[in-house]
Amino acid sequence: MTQLLDAFRLAKLPPEAEAFRTEVREFLSTHLEPAAPAVRARTWMGFDAAFSRRLAERGWVGLTLPGSYGGAGLDAFRRFVLVEELLSAGAPVAAHWIADRQSGPLLNKFGTEAQKDFYLPRICRGEAFFCIGMSEPNSGSDLASVRTRATRCEGGWRLSGRKIWTTNAHRSHYMIALVRTSGAPEDRQAGLSQFIVDLSRPGISVRPIVDLTGDAHFSEVTFDDVLLADDTLVGEEGSGWAQVNAELAFERSGPERLYSSVVLLDTWIASLRKTGFSASDATLVGNFTTQLATLRSLSVAVTTKLARGESPVVEAALVKDIGTEFEQAIPAAIEAAVAADPARAVDADLHRTLAYLSQISPTFSLRGGTREILRGMIARGLGLR
Repeated sequence: MTQLLDAFRLAKLPPEAEAFRTEVREFLSTHLEPAAPAVRARTWMGFDAAFSRRLAERGWVGLTLPGSYGGAGLDAFRRFVLVEELLSAGAPVAAHWIADRQSGPLLNKFGTEAQKDFYLPRICRGEAFFCIGMSEPNSGSDLASVRTRATRCEGGWRLSGRKIWTTNAHRSHYMIALVRTSGAPEDRQAGLSQFIVDLSRPGISVRPIVDLTGDAHFSEVTFDDVLLADDTLVGEEGSGWAQVNAELAFERSGPERLYSSVVLLDTWIASLRKTGFSASDATLVGNFTTQLATLRSLSVAVTTKLARGESPVVEAALVKDIGTEFEQAIPAAIEAAVAADPARAVDADLHRTLAYLSQISPTFSLRGGTREILRGMIARGLGLR
């Protein structure tokens, strides 16, 4: 318990990171096309390869990767600021998002020199988009039960199985897949490895999954005896579990776990400025503000550990869990606030943005690990199980 509390001691972004914020805002004022709130609310689900390439030209894709591979070599604090500003503006970042946040840092830490030389410069130029192959049918967030298998063969490995809920697989060039290379699903974490899978290879089929909003950012991916070369293995065979946990610390800790509904919140407040705040409206805005400030402080504390080169797996799980609750609470509470005064006119932009977030917000507690899985990790971190 004491160790976990120590991880969340109050931390602040350093002055150079705050100075970077002005630079990011100036870039967005010039390069981000105006869009309606319902479009901006999609933000890290919004796919725009041209915008990602503009960011890459500025040096802001692969921001924390070494300059020798084309990255900017900046710290995790400046990436926090960049992400915070992109999400607050509702920028469409899905094209480069996973490669920048997870795949690039994973390869930089565990990849061979040949893998780094090939993939990292392409990521930093906005030319290589990645997806993550973790969840499987009938497994969900129980990653240790994966059944997709890579078997050694002449010339490399043969990959067979299925992945599901894979974000933007139908638009990605590569997948980093967690698969079984030895043992059986009952062996749990033992025998798991990670591979870089070129999604254009024969034997791979990708089926987009349409959600309630009509968008299709998830996919199901099937591997039918796909030949992978030996050099597609990431790290050591059988080390996939440790590697994927390090990767998930990047995924779960950032401001994207707090800001998914922030465009809706801004749109609602802008509407209230026109129609007037009731006492209950003002109370709700105050509640949201204090919660966001607290959650942001927790996220900055985790970022501080990442900047030190640590892997705050349990701390990131905690931020993701309570951050997700906050993100899901916003559309539900605003929906109730709007319904409480049926005589008050509802702005069309607010109505469309609210409709989108109300439909998509249930997925917030699925992506990046379900609430049940995260709370199990937190309980183990606290020594409760």
